[in-house]
Parts: sequence; C-alpha cells; structure tokens
Amino acid sequence: MKTFKLSSLAQAVAICAGAFLFAGNATAASGDKPTYDQAKASAKAAYETDKKACDSLSGNANDICVAEAKAKRTRVDENAEAAYKNTPKAREHAIHEIADADYKVAKERCDDKAGNDKDVCVKEAKAVMTKAQADAKATKTSTVARMDASKDKVDADYKVATEKCDALAGDAKSACVASAKAKYGK
Repeated sequence: MKTFKLSSLAQAVAICAGAFLFAGNATAASGDKPTYDQAKASAKAAYETDKKACDSLSGNANDICVAEAKAKRTRVDENAEAAYKNTPKAREHAIHEIADADYKVAKERCDDKAGNDKDVCVKEAKAVMTKAQADAKATKTSTVARMDASKDKVDADYKVATEKCDALAGDAKSACVASAKAKYGK
C-alpha cells in the first residue's frame, strides 16, 4: 500500500510540474536574467542547507534525504531555466530533469524494501518518470505544431493582403504594402 501512495505522490508531483511549466512561470518573465540568477542562487543555498541537515542521518535515510535535496534544487533550477528561456524545448527539458530527479528519490525509498516489493516499487517509480517524460514530449510536439500552424496562417493572410495591394499603384500601393507589413509583422 505504501508503494501505491509513493506512486500517486510522484505522479502528482510530475503532473503539477508539467502543468506549471507548460502554463508558464508567473514569477519570472521570459528572458528575465536577474530573476533567473536569483532563483539559481536561492536553489544552491537551499540545497547546501538541506544537504547539511542530511548529515545527521545515516544509511538509506541519508541517501533519501540527499536525493530529496538534489530533487528540490533540480526542480527550482529547471523551472527557472524553463521560464527564462520560455521555449517548448526548455519546458520539455525541465520536465525530463525533474522527473528524473523524482525517480531517483523514489528509487532511494525503494531501497528500504526487499524482494518483489522492491522490484515493484522500482518499476512503479520508473513508470511514473516515463509517463511524465512522454507527456512532456507530446505537449512540446503539439505546442510546436500550434506555433507552426499560427505562423502559416499569418503568412497566408499576409500574402492575401499584399495581393490586394497589387491592384493599386504609386503611393497608395506603397501605403497598402506598408500597412500589410505592419499588420502581419513582416
């Protein structure tokens, strides 16, 4: 039963991370270098603090604690980078990295089990990671397709507008072409 809860938790984390990344990061504007740098510095400081707290633990508890600290840092670093770059590829990469970090935590938790329970635990953790990464890839692909379709539509509308300008002459034609360029961002 504990394995099921772990899988549900890991799935919830992966789904939330994916939704957060693809919805866009409201705290950092695209290309906002100071916000990006601050997030990275904050993640590093939090990681150092969290890792020191793990020193009092031993064995697998220490391993889990360190993996959680790394996953927490990865989550912040990758979300910051995805928000900074603001591209479908960056968001997909972030989800892959976060899912991998969450998988490592889940795998460490599985080390407390033995035999078939451990095997099932590891397989479930791997399945959660694979699903999150597959969803990220599908979302990136559909986002890129929508962006391409939008560009194609604008290009088609621009061609129609410039064709209409061909019926004009002189300054009227120049004004018409300039208006079409401004309207369609050409």
